[in-house]
Amino acid sequence: MTGVHRPRSDELGSVLHTGPFHAALRAAIRERGLTLDRLRSRLARRGIPIGLSSLSNWQHGLSRPERTTSIQAVEALEEILLLPDGALVRLLDARRYTDRSTGPSYGARRQEGLDEHAGPLAELLDGLPGSRLRDVDVLCCQDKVVVDADRRSALVHSRTLVRARRDGVDRYVARYFGDPGCAIDEVVVRPGENCRLGLVRRHPRAPVLVAELLFGTVLAAGDTWVFDDVLVDESPSVCVEHGHGFRHAVEQYLLEVRFHPDALPLDCHAYARPSLHDEPRRMASLALSTHHAVHLVARDVTAGVLGIGWSWPKGA
Repeated sequence: MTGVHRPRSDELGSVLHTGPFHAALRAAIRERGLTLDRLRSRLARRGIPIGLSSLSNWQHGLSRPERTTSIQAVEALEEILLLPDGALVRLLDARRYTDRSTGPSYGARRQEGLDEHAGPLAELLDGLPGSRLRDVDVLCCQDKVVVDADRRSALVHSRTLVRARRDGVDRYVARYFGDPGCAIDEVVVRPGENCRLGLVRRHPRAPVLVAELLFGTVLAAGDTWVFDDVLVDESPSVCVEHGHGFRHAVEQYLLEVRFHPDALPLDCHAYARPSLHDEPRRMASLALSTHHAVHLVARDVTAGVLGIGWSWPKGA
């Protein structure tokens, strides 16, 4: 496809990289401001008959395009919605579809989330019974990172809203990966509102920890709970990014990074990576606000890592 693409919002830019397909389609339709009926008409003019019910089901995740004619419709929707080639198609199935301009699809995500059965994190979880159970759905997660005058991510404030998937849920297990050079034994987990600290396990050879946040009450299936915690990391290492890994789907995620006025960064940007160990892919540039902060927001994230990166002035 040729032509100039319109600038995309942070939300759309994020979900085009993280998926799932239905959330990306819905966000693109919302940003373009077209009704489903107008989309159907434009597809029909291209010789691609698609019913309103199919378009509605696609954007709500009730069904997925599978047949050849349906894939052709998705390719046409990319053009109608002013999206790059392959932006939607590559979210459907990484085994079958590739980005026509860059080769194998980066955007595909393992639907089961990050791998927690290998490496230092797995060793810690093995020693914490029940820590891998999917007891809750995460409805909303908000992280605020405070970067101090020494360019360290000294504080990470988190606020999480969960919904119990079964009766008897009374805790949440948080994971933390420090920067290279982090002294994990010196990282402190401070429980905030609506929780208290349970067991904390630190890896002896890697900057990784896991911590139980106990609710102080027992939830029944369907109950919701909101809680806060703060990670204090006073390691001397300079920070150049903060990422959040997704074990399971999260309905809404907000990440804000606030910088000390005496340590302002260059080139702030949002990034995504399929897993903790993949190279990040730049998604969008982010401009510092008058409050020395940047943020990103994403909806319906299924897996992978989303984050914000930056660089420091030379000699700083």
